[in-house]
Amino acid sequence: MPIQMVDLKTQHEKLQPELNQKILEVVENASYIKGKEVQDFENELAAYLNVKHVIACANGTDALQLAMMALDLKPGDEVITANFTYVATAEIIALLQLKPVLVDVDRDTFNINIEEIRAAITPKTKAIVPVHLFGQCAEMESLLALAKEFNLYVIEDTAQAISAQYTFSNGTKAMAGTMGDIGTTSFFPSKNLGCMGDGGAVFTNSDALAEKLRIIANHGQTKMYYHDFIGVNSRLDTIQAAVLRIKLRKLDEYCQSRAKAAKYYDEYFGNIKELIIPVRSKKSSHVFHQYVLKTNGIDRDALKEFLNKKDIPCNIYYPVPLNKQKAYWDNSRIFTNTDYLCDIVFALPMHTELNEDQQQYIVKEVIEFIKK
Repeated sequence: MPIQMVDLKTQHEKLQPELNQKILEVVENASYIKGKEVQDFENELAAYLNVKHVIACANGTDALQLAMMALDLKPGDEVITANFTYVATAEIIALLQLKPVLVDVDRDTFNINIEEIRAAITPKTKAIVPVHLFGQCAEMESLLALAKEFNLYVIEDTAQAISAQYTFSNGTKAMAGTMGDIGTTSFFPSKNLGCMGDGGAVFTNSDALAEKLRIIANHGQTKMYYHDFIGVNSRLDTIQAAVLRIKLRKLDEYCQSRAKAAKYYDEYFGNIKELIIPVRSKKSSHVFHQYVLKTNGIDRDALKEFLNKKDIPCNIYYPVPLNKQKAYWDNSRIFTNTDYLCDIVFALPMHTELNEDQQQYIVKEVIEFIKK
């Protein structure tokens, strides 16, 4: 079979009878918006994450917006986030007329660097947005202590790491997205827990924030036609909730499949000096939304071109840091690790349906390029 970067077709074929039945039930009930499946999914995801409240919404970018609106951040407030990430995180900060303050990351884990956060805090700083990149948690224990020291909000962007588990030094554990004031995620189809369209959610253990998030997501209405807050229209539709309920029950199995695929790559690439395999944090499990290698002394772009000619998809996450994008240009800081990573990272296919024959071919061709 052709190798896919993410093989949703095969994944969904295995679930087809159950998906068809649930989607048909929604159609027969005509409960397309705010149907029972939405509330059931919110409750089931809350139980899975061990968090008090899950508020489903239209997409992961909306989830970030809802979080920042619910915390009453004001124009000009500074929000610290990682420079090495997808644009959505900084995009919402800027759209709300807040100031995105970009900081460098750790070159091993790819996640936001705690000392860089400390150096960036000013009297205008109001929040930190750690992005749990590629499938494992940022260093949350130190980050939460820093936030408490400076009385800052923490909004976790866990779009790439849902179901990753963080272990604190006292042995307690928490799921990604449940440790800060608010957690956010995306259910974009390629995510580890993805729907068949757009979708997202916000998590919190605060009753007051949960109530406010629900109100803001529904046009700021406390009841029909009474608007206490400026809000938005951001809903997860019932069909997507039905799909997500089915796939949530498979999430642990999906994570195990990704871990197995990552282990296979590790075994072949771990002793090749031209490649650096993903570093696992000692405090976080890794759910491998992406399997991201670092090249060492070889031409990354030439490798990508070579693999594409062999019908092996691969991608670069991310080729240009946020501070070098025209919309977010910032040359006032030095981003040594981010610049280093943008030049050498590349991602191989990673999904639940990868089989050994496909991985064997991928590995063979990568090694062939290196030995040329």
